[in-house]
Parts: sequence; structure tokens; C-alpha cells
Amino acid sequence: MTRVDSHQHLWQYDPVEYGWIDPSATALRRDYLHGDLARELDAARIDAAVAVQARQSLAENDFLLAQAEASAGRIAGVVGWVDLQAADVDEVLGRYAARPRFVGVRHVVQGESDPGFLARPAFNRGIERLRAHRLVYDVLIYAAQLPAAIVFVDRHPSQPFVLDHIAKPAIASGRFDQAWARDFREIAKRPHVTCKLSGVVTEVRDAAWSADLIRPYLDLALEAFGPARLMFGSDWPVVRLRTEYGDWVRTLGAITSRWSQAEQSAFWGGNAARAYNLGPSGNSVGSSGRLRGPLGG
Repeated sequence: MTRVDSHQHLWQYDPVEYGWIDPSATALRRDYLHGDLARELDAARIDAAVAVQARQSLAENDFLLAQAEASAGRIAGVVGWVDLQAADVDEVLGRYAARPRFVGVRHVVQGESDPGFLARPAFNRGIERLRAHRLVYDVLIYAAQLPAAIVFVDRHPSQPFVLDHIAKPAIASGRFDQAWARDFREIAKRPHVTCKLSGVVTEVRDAAWSADLIRPYLDLALEAFGPARLMFGSDWPVVRLRTEYGDWVRTLGAITSRWSQAEQSAFWGGNAARAYNLGPSGNSVGSSGRLRGPLGG
């Protein structure tokens, strides 16, 4: 069974470039490069990973693709950023889609002050061009943005979407996020949307977290999306604000230990390989580049 981390970040830390990193987040205020990632993957017995943008610039794409090239196949895909509202979006998408490891695009919608951002005509025109380039779109939102996201994905029924971090519910002891659960179940009814079980511990509002605290959210995610559309992700190194890479892998390993072998294989690698078109092995690269079979299956 090939194991793929569907969500992690790399950066050369700069306080201006990464202004979203709070000064108190000392664990994140340093460089994280492909060699650092490889050590975490090796220790946790994870075979490959998908690197996801942390800056909204084309320079981020070039940086992540260079890291992927230097990683000896450990970084199997890159989800980058493109200005989907720009007049030249098709040209830019084509340029990056020609790179074997460029598998998708993400915009930090959770950071947009406009509550109608996902309904913008220009943004949706850009989304309409992704399918022609065989690119996935990663949906990064807070739980409160789920209703708008449901309308958004319904506008593009043939476009493959991946929902990041189970849409970031507000996790707190003594209170289950019922609004998130309602809307999360609804978006999960869309077969062209898959979901990452990633970044969950950083949404805990209590001083400490435990497997028991987050388990109801993980259980609901499995119930809603099923084992065929739920994938493992770490959100490393951001996850270090709450736990270490290996601990997160072990937590999910314990929770999924009673799943069937087929369900575990899908969750730990098969679903990511299919969603991001990484090829049958989950490792995207050889001299011929990424295998480009049909998306969204």
C-alpha cells in the first residue's frame, strides 16, 4: 500500500512573504524544505506528498515545483496558485499544467473579506478553464463559508474539487459544531468533491486536544464522504502548532485501524492518487512525467 500525504507546505521563511504566520507561532518561523519533509515522511513511513501553496503568487508555483524536482520523487504533486480572475488565466494555466507535477490550483478563500467571493463571475470563469487543463481545485474555507461553497461547486458539476481540512469546524469540548455538520453533510452529497482529513487539530479551541475530542469530526467526515472520497493529509508544518507529524499519523492510524484493508488503502494513498491524477502508484514521477488519465473518477 502506497501512502500519500495529500497536504503539506514548504517555505523559505520571510516575515513579509508569510505575514499570515503569527509572531507567537515560533515553530513555523523557520525554513521548511524538501529535505525536512523527507525526514518526516521516512519516520512516519509515508511514501509521497502533495505540496500546497502558502503564498498567492506565481513565484510560489516556481518554488514548489523546484522543490518537487529536487525531492527525488517524494513530492508527487504541487497545488499552486493562479489568479483565476485575470484576463490571461488560460495562458498561465496552460504554462503550469505543462509541468508534470503541477496538479491543481488553490485560492485562500478563507482570507477573503468579500462574503460573495465564490460567486464572482470572473473567478468562476477561471474555474471553468481548469478542466481543460486537467487541474483540480482545492477549496480552502472556514465552516461558515460552506453554504457559499455548496452553491459554488454546484456551478461546476464536471470540475473535480478537493475540500481542505474538512472545512475547518470550530472544535471545542462540550460543544459540537452542528452548523458545520449540517453543511458538511450537504457538500459531501456532491460526487465531484473529495475531502482531506487534514489540519483538524489546529481548529481545536481548547488548550489541549485529544483523539477523543476530534474523533466525532473524523467519524462524521468518514460517514459523509465515505472511504472512497476521504484522504489523509497532515497540513505539516502548520500542524506543529498542536502536534508533531508522527503523532498525527499515529492518531489517524489508530482511528482507521478497524477499517478494511481496501478502505485503509484508499484513505492513505489511493484517493489522493486518483484525485490529483498522480498515477496508479501514487508516485507521480518518472522520466515521462505525471500520468494523465481521467480526473474525478
